[in-house]
Amino acid sequence: MADQIKIALIGECMIELNEISPGVINQTFGGDTLNTAIYCARLGRELPLTIDYVTALGVDTFSDRMVRFWEQEGVGSSLVLREPRETPGLYYIELDPSGERIFHYWRSTAAAKKCFEFPGSGRILDSLAAYDGIYLSGISLAILNPLSRERLIDRLTQLAGRGTTIYFDCNYRPHLWQSPDEAIAAYRRLYPVSRIVFLTTEEAEILLGGARGEQVHRRLKEAGSGESVLKDGGKPCSIFDGTRFITVAAETVEKVVDTTAAGDSFSAAYLVARTFGCSPGDAAALAHRTAACVVQHKGAIAPLEAMTVTGTDIVDCSRPEPLKWVDP
Repeated sequence: MADQIKIALIGECMIELNEISPGVINQTFGGDTLNTAIYCARLGRELPLTIDYVTALGVDTFSDRMVRFWEQEGVGSSLVLREPRETPGLYYIELDPSGERIFHYWRSTAAAKKCFEFPGSGRILDSLAAYDGIYLSGISLAILNPLSRERLIDRLTQLAGRGTTIYFDCNYRPHLWQSPDEAIAAYRRLYPVSRIVFLTTEEAEILLGGARGEQVHRRLKEAGSGESVLKDGGKPCSIFDGTRFITVAAETVEKVVDTTAAGDSFSAAYLVARTFGCSPGDAAALAHRTAACVVQHKGAIAPLEAMTVTGTDIVDCSRPEPLKWVDP
């Protein structure tokens, strides 16, 4: 078995209020990259994999409970800044009859916005050098204040140049940016340092000038990314691994209960599978299976006992050694 591999995921964990039925809510915690971190940690239970989360929180009761929540899932908190007088953000999820989500956010004063501006932020950025891989999303970038965003992008550029694998999920949310052009400019700085870029067909139309299908992958290759994964909901995803294009059919789901974290869990399964040597096709098949399981349960985090993909499945499809990236 390979040496321990360490992956850090950067972003914001929030207090989640999830509507179970009209007037009835369940309080938990979530956030796109935190969801991905939890699913990575679950898949890593049978693998030599360490998952840590990077964010900033307060020292309040909700922040304490939040950290305990993800630590119980196997996600480490050594890279979390805890700042007095700071608090986490909050969001509320409504569901329409088809299971689609309607989000309401309260995050303007969240500690995560200033994650790389606190006195201890330099230590966190320096510590990322000890990780084999770093995952972030467009939301991770969007919620940051401009100074924090600039410091993070600069550090990721340095680390990529030293061989750290960067995974970037576009996760474009228009309301978090001043304009599409602001997001596009930030994303263009991430593509060249990213070994794997995830995005959806809807995001590609906005971020890549209306590109579709193989054209999306070509533009990302031209922008410098090593591998791209184009997700399309319940339809097949397409992948360019640096040398070839492939498509992989999605799993059929009879009843979608809640699409929260479908994309986050897909990305988790794909990046862990690829890290441990699965082919792009096998990785995508496992990712589709994971997402299909997640959308059949309410909330971002499906019950552990319901998960249909484990690290054993990754071991079964992987090569003996973790993936060694070679630029095409």
